[in-house]
Amino acid sequence: MSLIVPKASSDPTTSWSHPGLPGDLRALISIASATIVIHILTGGKYGFHRDELATLDDARHLAWGYVAYPPLTPFFARVSLALFGTSLAGFRFFASLANALAVVLTGLVTRDLGSRRSAQVMAALAAVPFCIAAGSLMQYVSFDFLFWVLTAYFVVQLLKSDDPRWWLAIGCAVGLGMMAKYSMPFLVAGLLMGVLLTDKRRYLASKWLWLGVAVAALIFLPNFLWQIQHDFVSIQFLRHIHARDIRIGRTKNFLPGQFEVTLLAFPLWIAGLFACFFSGMFRRFRLLGWMYLTPLLLFLVLKGRSYYLAGAYPMLYAAGAAWAEKRLSSLGSRRAAAVRAFAWSVLLADIAAAIALTLPIAPIHSRWWKVAIKTNGDLSEEFGWSELVETVARIRDRLPMSDRTDLGILAGNYGEAGAVDLYGARYELPASISGVNSFWFRGYGNPPPQTLIVVGLPVEFLQNHFSSCQLVAHTWNRYNVENEETREHRDIFVCRGLRESWPEFWRIFRYYG
Repeated sequence: MSLIVPKASSDPTTSWSHPGLPGDLRALISIASATIVIHILTGGKYGFHRDELATLDDARHLAWGYVAYPPLTPFFARVSLALFGTSLAGFRFFASLANALAVVLTGLVTRDLGSRRSAQVMAALAAVPFCIAAGSLMQYVSFDFLFWVLTAYFVVQLLKSDDPRWWLAIGCAVGLGMMAKYSMPFLVAGLLMGVLLTDKRRYLASKWLWLGVAVAALIFLPNFLWQIQHDFVSIQFLRHIHARDIRIGRTKNFLPGQFEVTLLAFPLWIAGLFACFFSGMFRRFRLLGWMYLTPLLLFLVLKGRSYYLAGAYPMLYAAGAAWAEKRLSSLGSRRAAAVRAFAWSVLLADIAAAIALTLPIAPIHSRWWKVAIKTNGDLSEEFGWSELVETVARIRDRLPMSDRTDLGILAGNYGEAGAVDLYGARYELPASISGVNSFWFRGYGNPPPQTLIVVGLPVEFLQNHFSSCQLVAHTWNRYNVENEETREHRDIFVCRGLRESWPEFWRIFRYYG
């Protein structure tokens, strides 16, 4: 597919557009590469996060779908395992790369809105803080973010060239986004609203739009078939997680949370939103405003979490930077240079804050650490997993030989289960058993265990289902970091005598988390 360069016209955007020099792209790639280097240098400082342990375990059981997410993230995790083994920084590489590509695309969108290098760099710098934070873990957030930005990039190509063949590229981005996270329909709703409410309604009669829809559906089809085979289990999972998030208050600050997601770059995206709707020179790109506003309203009404909308901001950064550059051209060169210097200083401060507070670099228990974990509680969840498995191995070694031959390890959450599967081989431990998410599909083994070391499950549950349970140890970590494991899942038991049959127990043991 080739980019169609629009013919000269009276459109203000075209009249002051700059084609972009190779140096522009080099500047964007340099910024993006710097984020990758930062992640590589810092990514191995602490340990695996709970969510990463689940992704790593799923990566060893490749499928077209999983309970908690579509297959794309486990696929890249599997590639990471093949290339880097269980290196923590290596495991996080593709998440970092996805975010770096989003930074480059942000600058390219700015260029295609008609701006020179200074505006491209400004937009790219505005996108970096979220990329730093999201790329610090191997999660679907990074890939979802990339495909939202890629979709916006292709939409800009469509609007700039008026070549309807770009719908095929848009369809590819949407389909891949659906294979990363199920939030893509919210962006598609914004795209549809923009088509309906602008002069782009004529695209509805284009075969290329519908071919793009077909491409997206074809890419998503394997996961859809998996969902059919598994009774649309991901819908049940999402309902459970959404209800939990509402119950514990994670969704109550959605609108203020947008300023936390964008930090000090908020004037740039506000300017971009204003430009999309009210600036004549962006009339051609008004659809972008609807691609932001529609998901914003949907997430607000449906009570989404604040970071769900993160992928919509890079296109607004691009529009804001392009609009600001045009406004600065009316100032004198010295005043314009001063404004740019101030803006870049603010954006660099944003980046420094993101590095300090979201990456695993603060000395543990320092003042810096205490501020960082208040800002990013995920940091404290990167400790204690190897110690947990070490403790389980010691418990196994103290058991009578008769108990070891039919031993199982029953884990309450996916972090514990994933940790046992990651670190257990060095101690010759059996694979974990758990009812959470995709672990439930892997069953309880054949023959089923008779003696169980149990981590992460409440004593009341165990007393209801086993004839005897003995408290034998507590979770801990070498750095004495308080986290969910040491606070809420402290007790480790040895249990015997399952009261019902294993098939009966397994039917009621399924749950989501």
